[in-house]
Amino acid sequence: MSRFVDRIDVIEGLSSLAQPTRLAAFRHLMAAHPESLPAGEIARRCEVPHNTMSTHLGILSRAGLIAAERQGRVMNYRADLGSFRGLVTSLARDCCNGRPELCQDLAWRPPPENIEETVMTPAFNVLFLCTHNSARSIMAEALLQKIGKGRFNAYSAGSDPAAEPVPEVVERLRMLGHDVTNLRCKSWDEFTGPNAPRMDFIIALCDTLDGQVCPDLGEKIVTAAWPLPDPAKFTGSPTERTTLLNELYAMIRRRLEIFTSLPFASLDRMAAKARLDEIGDTRRVSP
Repeated sequence: MSRFVDRIDVIEGLSSLAQPTRLAAFRHLMAAHPESLPAGEIARRCEVPHNTMSTHLGILSRAGLIAAERQGRVMNYRADLGSFRGLVTSLARDCCNGRPELCQDLAWRPPPENIEETVMTPAFNVLFLCTHNSARSIMAEALLQKIGKGRFNAYSAGSDPAAEPVPEVVERLRMLGHDVTNLRCKSWDEFTGPNAPRMDFIIALCDTLDGQVCPDLGEKIVTAAWPLPDPAKFTGSPTERTTLLNELYAMIRRRLEIFTSLPFASLDRMAAKARLDEIGDTRRVSP
């Protein structure tokens, strides 16, 4: 049940959003709903220090607009959709002083709870390739699955898959709030059979796949190469390797954010190919 039935609660809810950083944070959480985001990721997106963002998130949480949930040593936050609907509904109900016809076009009635959405939207299938499918492609699969918001289905594979993903990569993804339950190393042969999902995009994340030729998965697939550093070659202390993994994560995320924002409805195959090649050009896309 929404808490926004008292005028004081409504004022607190509106006040919590009446600040640029908090409004930006809440918008990011609403866009990610029903997924949660780690506090550090919200701070990164809002471009503010982590301790500053913690203060803002505390204000939003006390106002009832977001909920905190701990996962290990990480604090994740999720937008409270029910409370937000309650706030909007309270405004639509009370602002007209008993004359609802004044804001009839603005009033928004929340849909009934527990009603499953039945509208179907098309989704693109994207396959990420690297030789061992143990680090870069695994990271890209997890990232796209989360930020694709149902518009993209992410897969990964390799020409010579390892026995298991790099543990440091899996742990870093878990710490950043990703579901790592189903991440595994796979051969690209899994995507060549008649029952395999039809791919729309294939993106190679290493310079070459040990000289091997990518499998033939159809003529209409858009392919691209986004060469990225191999975590298997990272050296130094655990702290230094963690820093390099964070940089790799940021590089992949930046490319995928650009990729998912492309106007695919207005791009033909050649134009989409050109845009993907631009994304993979390290001179154009900075970490």
